[in-house]
Amino acid sequence: MATQDEPPSQPGITAMLTNQTSACKLAREAIAAGAEVRVFDGEVPQWMVAGIAATRLRRTLARGLQETIGLDETVEILARHRGEQLRTGTINAADRLWFFNLYFDSTGTELLACSGVKRSRRLTTKDSFEP
Repeated sequence: MATQDEPPSQPGITAMLTNQTSACKLAREAIAAGAEVRVFDGEVPQWMVAGIAATRLRRTLARGLQETIGLDETVEILARHRGEQLRTGTINAADRLWFFNLYFDSTGTELLACSGVKRSRRLTTKDSFEP
């Protein structure tokens, strides 16, 4: 596992993704399929990441355009860590279909929450309609 001075490794993150939220299983599968995993240096205040997650949830519910997983659970979990410093990370699926946000305690040794958003499929020239 990671120490306070070093971010968790990819295998460490896979092991941390237990059942914090409903996104954990899909995030583990993405890592196994070759996803890009990043953990950011430094800490951020809980209020900042909790606010971003809550705003994303409100907008997603209002618009209904993007599929998410574990976002509602993540908002609830982050609310329980008021006043704390957190570390963050991301998982970018190899097929670019899913993108996950990771939230760790300040040392990076405990994964608190994971949420995912499914990217909208973009048309390619192969998908274009011919007249």
